[in-house]
Amino acid sequence: MSLLIQRPDPRSLRRRSADDLLSDGTTMGAVELLVEDLDGMIAYYSTGVTLDVLQHSGDAAMLGHDGRVVVRLRRVTDLPSWRPNQAGLFHTAVLFDDDAALARALESMARFAPGTFTGSADHLYSQAFYFTDPEGNGVELYADRLRETWQREANGLLSLASNFLDPNEFLRTNLSPEAPRPATAPGSTLGHVHLQVGDIPTGREFYVDTLGFEVMSDAGSALFISAGGYHHHIALNTWNSAGAGPRAASLGLGQVNIDLPTAEDVSALEERLTDHRVTTRHDGAVLRFEDPWGTLIQVAQAPAPGVA
Repeated sequence: MSLLIQRPDPRSLRRRSADDLLSDGTTMGAVELLVEDLDGMIAYYSTGVTLDVLQHSGDAAMLGHDGRVVVRLRRVTDLPSWRPNQAGLFHTAVLFDDDAALARALESMARFAPGTFTGSADHLYSQAFYFTDPEGNGVELYADRLRETWQREANGLLSLASNFLDPNEFLRTNLSPEAPRPATAPGSTLGHVHLQVGDIPTGREFYVDTLGFEVMSDAGSALFISAGGYHHHIALNTWNSAGAGPRAASLGLGQVNIDLPTAEDVSALEERLTDHRVTTRHDGAVLRFEDPWGTLIQVAQAPAPGVA
């Protein structure tokens, strides 16, 4: 069933100068999760989600593919569990190279953690499968359709739907029993991060008007925003968290990372945030600040390929 696409706020249609926008080359960096059972979560994201363990030392681990970190896990022992009605993480979305790679990951999840599957959907621009990890964090595994096939509404925003997607049919279509199994895990990156927030207007003001993302789809209680025309790098919703105030310290989302192409892009963002009276901390390499609900965001120049 298609979601209702509302007419966009007029602010999302005005022409914005390049100085007001994040670079077209913006990508998402790793999501940090604060966890209780580090070994169990490493097993879930490696054996289940099929991410490689890039580094594991003491109470921390990094998982990803081809040296690019998708999830950082950090064990903490003195925090309460996150409550679903709080602001925080709705899901971490792992983007696979193609449908075949996504199918291999889906098959892995079906074997390793079938009880964590929560649903699937055809979003027109992507096909997605949803899970909840052992500590209650949402996970999306998805693959994009070709950008030239993405549909648009009359108002210029991307068409958005949550149509039926049969996971078993997807597996039958994209996995051949005769095909040799690859020696390495399916290629993947962090495609987007979906956040729970207290209200959409405040989220729009911060992430769009201040930070510099552009609105791609608007479903009223959910906003999908990106840089460079992608369907979304960040989504915001109030489905469980309407009216939520600043986050209390808890397990779950630790921080969100955004990668910009150059150090100059990071400096330009710092200047824009300062102009909007957002408190920032910049150590010369990483720019840190918090969103209106206290979620820590770190922005840095994108690492070179193969460098975690």
